[in-house]
Parts: sequence; C-alpha cells; structure tokens
Amino acid sequence: MALRVPKSNSIQLFKDGYKVSSGIDEAVLRNIEAVSELSDTVRTSFGPNGRNKLIINHLSKLFVTSDAATILREIEVVHPAAKLLVMASQAQESEMGDSTNLVLILAGELLKKAEHLLIMGLHPSEIIQGYELASVKALAELENLTAHTVPSPPTLESLTVALKPAIASKQYGTEDILSSLVAEAALIVMPPNPANFNVDNVRVVKILGGNLSSSRVVRGMVFGRETEGIVKNLEKAKVAVFTCGIDIAQTETKGTVLLKNADQLLNFSTGEEKHMENILKEIADSGVKMIIAGAGVGELALHYLDRLNIAVLKVLSKFDLRRLCRVVGATPLARLGAPTAEEAGFVDVMETTEIGSDRVTVLRQEKGETTKTATIVLRGATINLLDDLERAVDDGVNVIKALVKDGRMVPGAGATELELARRVETYGSGLRGLNQHAVRRYATALEVVVNTLGENAGLETSEVVSRLYARHADGGASWGVDIEGENDGTLDATVAQIFDSMAAKSWAIRLATEAAVAVLRVDSIIMSKQAGGPKIPQQASGQDWDED
Repeated sequence: MALRVPKSNSIQLFKDGYKVSSGIDEAVLRNIEAVSELSDTVRTSFGPNGRNKLIINHLSKLFVTSDAATILREIEVVHPAAKLLVMASQAQESEMGDSTNLVLILAGELLKKAEHLLIMGLHPSEIIQGYELASVKALAELENLTAHTVPSPPTLESLTVALKPAIASKQYGTEDILSSLVAEAALIVMPPNPANFNVDNVRVVKILGGNLSSSRVVRGMVFGRETEGIVKNLEKAKVAVFTCGIDIAQTETKGTVLLKNADQLLNFSTGEEKHMENILKEIADSGVKMIIAGAGVGELALHYLDRLNIAVLKVLSKFDLRRLCRVVGATPLARLGAPTAEEAGFVDVMETTEIGSDRVTVLRQEKGETTKTATIVLRGATINLLDDLERAVDDGVNVIKALVKDGRMVPGAGATELELARRVETYGSGLRGLNQHAVRRYATALEVVVNTLGENAGLETSEVVSRLYARHADGGASWGVDIEGENDGTLDATVAQIFDSMAAKSWAIRLATEAAVAVLRVDSIIMSKQAGGPKIPQQASGQDWDED
C-alpha cells in the first residue's frame, strides 16, 4: 500500500503583497489580451489615412500625431507583456526610424492568431516553433521581391520617389513638398561615401506663420534669432564659443563694499569696466570676429563688442551649441578669455536673413565634409502642425540613412505583405506536424497590413483582399491597396511608384516575431509589492479638459 502524504495549503513562498499569475488562462491569454489592446490602439493610426491621437502627457503637454513612436513614448504603458512590444517598437525606431507601427500591429495580430490555437489545444512550444519557421521563410522570400533600387550615389529624383511613401504615411497630401525638401537637404550634406551619411547634419527650424509651401532648405545651420550686436554679416571669420555668460563676473557670496566718497564710487565701477574691456580686447587681438555665447550677454560687454566690431550670437540650447562646435570646428570654453589656435573655430559665412516676419541667423561652411549642414525651415499655422511635420521630416531622413546602406526597395501599399502571406501559406500547407497550423496562422496575420490600410481608407476590406489574392495568383506580386479607391481598391505599386525599404521591412518582421514569441514563452507573471514612498497625486475624477 502506497504512503499518501497530505498536502499543506498554508505554504507561503513569497512575501505579502506579491501577485502570482500562471498557466494558459491566467498568464498567457491575459498577456495576449493586453498586447491586443495596445496593438488596436495604434492600429487606427497606420498608413496615410491613419487617424491622429490626441495625447496629454504627465506634464500636461499636448500632442496631436499619428506617429506610433511618439504615441508610445508619451503614453505610460505599465503592463509587462505590452512593454515587450513597446521595446520591440523602440528597437525598430532606433535601428531604422520607420515602420514602428508595423511592428506593433503585426506582433498584436500574431498573438491574436496564437490565442485561437491555444484555445484549440496546441501547446505554446508548437506555436513558437511554427512562428519561427514562418519568419525564416518570410525573410527568405522577402529577398526575392525587390522592385526598385536606389542608385549610389543617390540623385534628387530617386530620393524623392523613395521618400514619398514614408512621408505620406505621416503627412498625407503634403508628401510631394516634404519629400523634395528632405531629399534636397540630404544631398547638400551627402558625403562622397554615402554610407557615412549622418542624420544629425539635417536640422529642422520651425517658424510659426505662413504655410507649408513657404518652407525651404537653407545651406548651413539656422538659428531662429538674430545676432545681439550691430554686426549682422561676416565672411571668413574666426569663431570663439563660450558656454559661460559674457558679463561682469559676479561673486559667489554676498559682499559689502564701503565707499567713503564719490571718487571711490567712480573708480569702483571704472575698474570693473576696464577689466571687461581688457578681456574682450584680448579676444579681439587673437583674431576672433564672432562669439557664440551659451548664456546671457551683458549690456556693457555688448557695448565693447560692438566697438571692437565682433558679432555675438546667443545659443541657449546645449545640444545646438554642441552641433555648432562641430560645424565651426571650435572647442567650447567655460572661461572668458582669448582662445588658443586649437580652441578657435572658423566659419565661411554668417548672415542674418528674414524668413516670413522673423529674422534668423545662418552659419554656413562652403567646404568640408564633416562641417556641412543643411536646415529645413518649416512654416505652418500651429505649433502642433509644425511638430508633426518635423516628425515626418525625421522619418524621411532616417529612411535615407537606411537606403544609402541598402538601396533595395520592395512594393508598398501592402503588396509585399500579401505576397509573403501567399507564399508562407503555400509553405505551411506542405509541412507535417502540428506546427503547420502556426505557420498558416502566421500567413493570415500578415494580411493585417492590407486589412488595416483598407479599413482606415473606408474600403470593403474583404472584397479588396479577395481581388488582391486573385491578382497575386496571376503573378501580380506588386499589386496593393489603392487607398483613394478610384478603381476597385487595388493598384500596381510599382507603376504608382509606392516602395518601402526592404531593410526596414525585414527588421519589422523579425522584431514583431521575436516580440510575439517572447510573450508566448511566458507562463507565469510574478509581481512584487510596489516600493513605498510619497503617493503620486491623483487627477480629480470627472475632470473635463474642455472646461479649462
């Protein structure tokens, strides 16, 4: 007779306050539900017809955008499984700068399909194996779908064509103007070896007023303010950069000065003035014709600088100051004094021009690969519009960075995903074993791009997908969704010149699969009690933003 040991129900493994969820129902399916909710949130913002989200962050700053990277950065996702998707999307943003929304919606759709398989009784390991097989097959087939290649070195026309779809997904209707601006700015700073293209050399300055058609590209670095003194234009000038203020030195502690007569008062202020004059004269004697100040400029100092015919520009952003040092080749100095030959920089042209009703200062270098800078001056009616235009420009510049390394492009408008879905489905049908179900579900999940583009454009998605499958079966691998719906909701992406970067697409598929697999591998969630500390003040319930 076997010995039966009674089980105790009072074993406490963790401290009080721990929460433990485990098993298919409590952990896996709940994780999938959370991820699906996040995916559905950003899904409506996908593509040219994507809707904007109005986000008010913890600092009460307002964002109106359809850019998934910005949405995820400003909303505070707390669910651990959803955070895995956020991290995958951030990896795509840092690597490629584009297709962040594709990672989210594809990973979300993969997990929705996995949910059906789990309910049917498949083990998560079989689903993971099937998804990994399908991902390898999809990436291998992606290599065979090249429809266009950006030449090296790129031309203005080839870059404009390549940028239009990426910018249209953020700013539909303005892609022609923005893509030509970004392409022009990129070519100004393009080094002899395009692979060394630096995205930081393309800057954006936003000036309120006017409209987008007034935007233009300026060679050099543009600052939205004019110089402080009377000198407004310079050529071939030596530059000194100071991070400190240019003013009479102040003591760190309070002091008392006892003055007994008028002469002492006069001599006291005269001594300070003489000291300031001597310092600025030393700077002028070293050949410096322009000073960049990282802090305030005193009136007395400005008076002497004007007498010495030295231009002064105030740059309060330390990031802009750092970029400016790279452009002029100067070392930022923390003390006021004459710079050495190694510390001083040089600028070919400094000029003050008028854009709209605003006066701006332009610093330009005529030669030199590393010091070349181009600035896109954006005009618009509201700050939110300008911010969104800037995000579209940043995406465009990042697309160029990816294309100069790998110029291959695949058909856009959902054509590539649908062709991959068709080929992965065929591959899955030939497999044996339970993982074939996961491979075929993976193929169905790839249709989410076509479905989302159709839904956001207001098309009948089931009919459009059926027509596209018929086109692709006849060998039309480049047929995608016509978001304008002028014909039957389909168009040839190659003829319409709608292309996506193959590298960005490849990274998105890889990262979405990895994120979905990472969520499926989790079978328990163990959450500790939150650390103590002051409570975060809660927002008053029922607060209406319209009443503020």
